[in-house]
Amino acid sequence: MNLLAFDSSTERLYLGLRLGGAHWVRELAGGAMASATLIGECLSLLREGGASLRELDAIGFGAGPGSFTGLRTACAVAQGLAFGANLPVVAVPTLMAVAHDARSRIATAGVVRICSAMDARMNELYVCTYVFDSNKVNESGDQVAIPPEKLVLEPGFVLAGNAHIAYPTRLSEACLQGAVLATPTGAALLAVATERLALGHKT
Repeated sequence: MNLLAFDSSTERLYLGLRLGGAHWVRELAGGAMASATLIGECLSLLREGGASLRELDAIGFGAGPGSFTGLRTACAVAQGLAFGANLPVVAVPTLMAVAHDARSRIATAGVVRICSAMDARMNELYVCTYVFDSNKVNESGDQVAIPPEKLVLEPGFVLAGNAHIAYPTRLSEACLQGAVLATPTGAALLAVATERLALGHKT
């Protein structure tokens, strides 16, 4: 499956392109820069892969939670590029992509339980839990926004994201122990987009 995916909901801009068995990924400055550079970076990535938009099967975009401006940028660019090339669009939950990135960094085989927690600013975290079985992910809880002090890590779960970097003195020792720095990388976005397309999550 040929896919282009990107996420601008955090302070960084992440892009991924898959063409057959080949992958290209980028990590760039995000925030206000993303709205000015995202379209150009998408087209540049396609040129690097030697492909056009019409050769893609779908476009995935980071659907948050995250920066409102970043979410609006990613959604608008995905819709604009997809409309012109008559492609479906798939929304990729940012916290799920974070969990996928963390899973790729954890060597443990079998079932892996991950609690994705990203800095939401204003002294809160965006949190959601996931369970991986045979590298397939299932959401095991609702996405919530909570103060760092209220994050309780269930037994068997690993904390992933940037919460432990943003609030190291406000998280419990249980949360901090074994925490994994993870982000919605291009590779993770492609993985989640592929799974969600297979399940029919597209517009």
